[in-house]
Amino acid sequence: MPEANPLGSYLKNRRTKLDPAALGFAGGRRRTQGLRREEVAQRANISATWYTWLEQGRGGNPSADVLDRIARALTLTAVEREHLFLIGLGRPPEVRYRGVDAITPRLQRLLDTLTFSPAIVRTPTWDVVAWNRAAAAVLTDYGKLPPDRRNILRMIFCDPGVRDRQLDWDTVARFVVASFRIDAARAGADTEVAALVEELSQASPEFAAMWRESDVQSHAGGVKQLLHPDVGPIRLEFSGFAVDGRPDLSLIVYNPATPADRKLVESLIERLPVETKAD
Repeated sequence: MPEANPLGSYLKNRRTKLDPAALGFAGGRRRTQGLRREEVAQRANISATWYTWLEQGRGGNPSADVLDRIARALTLTAVEREHLFLIGLGRPPEVRYRGVDAITPRLQRLLDTLTFSPAIVRTPTWDVVAWNRAAAAVLTDYGKLPPDRRNILRMIFCDPGVRDRQLDWDTVARFVVASFRIDAARAGADTEVAALVEELSQASPEFAAMWRESDVQSHAGGVKQLLHPDVGPIRLEFSGFAVDGRPDLSLIVYNPATPADRKLVESLIERLPVETKAD
C-alpha cells in the first residue's frame, strides 16, 4: 500500500537522524531522537505550526522556496533534496549552479572507457571541464588550451580555426546559443552568464544578434558534422546526459555515425601523442 503521507514521513525520518548538539541546540535527555519540530522550523525560518502540519499531512502544498529552506535545515544531501522535491512537489528541484574545476576520478575513468566515442563534460556556461582521448583527437585538444579558453561559445564565435571546421557554421552557432540559453537559465548562473554574454557580444556581433533572438533549444541529441583538417568530413551522432548527483554538469557523447566515420576517428586517435589527456 502506498504511504498516505510520504512527505511527512520523510521529514520526520530525516529530522530524527540529526544531532541537536552539532547544530547548536541543547543536548541532554529528549523524548525523541534528533531535532524537535520547532527546531527544524527555526532553522528553516518558517512557522512551527505549519511545519508540524506538513509532517501531519495537512499543511497544504509547500512552495519550492520552503522546501529548499527545509532541505537546508535538515542538512540534506543533493540526492535527498531531490527526493524531497519529488514527493513534495512532484518534480525535481531547479538545478543549482556550482563552479567546477574538475570532475571525480570515477567520471574521468568512464570517459576514458569510450575509446572511439569522443566525450566531454561541460558546465551550464559551456565550459569543458573533462574530455577523453577521442575528444582530443576529433574535436579539440582541450589540454593545450588554458582553462578559461575551454569554453565552447568562445571557441565557436572567437576561434577562426573552430569556425572553419563547421560544415554549416551559422546553423551550429544558432544551435549552440539556443541550447546555452536554456542550460544557463536552468542552472541559475545569472552572474556568470551575464559576464560571458557581455564579453561575447563585444567580441562578436553575430553572437549579439543571435542572443537577442532569444531562441531556446534542447541539446539532448542530434548529428554533428565536422570538416576535420586532416581527414575531411566526419559525421557524429551525439547524446547529452545529466551527471547523477551533479545535474549542473552535462555529459555529451559523440558516436561515429557510420563505419566509415569510425575509421576516420580511429585514424585520428592513432595520430595523437600518447600523453594527451584531460588536465
